[in-house]
Amino acid sequence: MITEPYFEKTRSNKTTALFVLLSLVFFLLSAWRVSVVGFVFFPILCLFLGVLFLLYVVNYRTLQIEISDRFLRLKFGLVGWKIDFENIESCSLDASPAIIKYGGAGVHFAFVTRIYRVFFNFLEYPRVLINFKRKKGLVQGLVFTTKQPDQVLEIMQNRINQL
Repeated sequence: MITEPYFEKTRSNKTTALFVLLSLVFFLLSAWRVSVVGFVFFPILCLFLGVLFLLYVVNYRTLQIEISDRFLRLKFGLVGWKIDFENIESCSLDASPAIIKYGGAGVHFAFVTRIYRVFFNFLEYPRVLINFKRKKGLVQGLVFTTKQPDQVLEIMQNRINQL
């Protein structure tokens, strides 16, 4: 049975503002330290972090979610993840501890209840947890942000049940 694909683009002005602020702080700190001590290790480190957060601003601006009949695909700038429904065991709302939930935005990895997960998320929206039947590399689960968690969970569950 062919069903309508789901597509969502999610942006976060708060997360973008956080990355812009961090970038500016590190650029200003680098400039100040260069004026005081010259171009040595710490100012270079601050400059590197400023550039890194500037790249975060560009790369982690929009999360694209695509759910087709066969797979779930996430794309965050240059970084993407695709998982076939045949390898999805279950899906639910994410209930990670606060330190994990608010410990990062963009794409990152963490152990939660002894399960290694990849996160594609912003800080302020609800998140969906996907558990895999078989690991994909070291990863056993996927968590991603969506503005429509109930709709995404319903679609995902319908796709899983069709198999």
